[in-house]
Amino acid sequence: MQRLLVLAAGLLGAAGVALLAAAAHAGGDNLGTAAAFMLAHAPALLAIGLAGRGRTVAAAACVMLAGVALFAGDLVMRDLLGERLFPMAAPTGGTLAILGWVGVGVSALLPGRSPA
Repeated sequence: MQRLLVLAAGLLGAAGVALLAAAAHAGGDNLGTAAAFMLAHAPALLAIGLAGRGRTVAAAACVMLAGVALFAGDLVMRDLLGERLFPMAAPTGGTLAILGWVGVGVSALLPGRSPA
């Protein structure tokens, strides 16, 4: 799981930079927002992938990643294709990202191995 999280962090970081460039050249507020969302979460996933221990923090990171994919994916589709991913995709993704962050925090309170 840790390798997958590091891979996801790298891909999110690369996609975030590419979207920022696209937003700068082609415009599109949604592209800039999606890029910022990706770039804000990539370091967290990288840290969890490199240092995270335990199932709870790994599960929380997966929820966070799913949320980022839904939120950013919906915004990118709106700008590039003029269509939504599906109804309520962005709010669902945002909620999942929030729940992922809560899960990361809660993992520190659970008994067992240290989350970092």
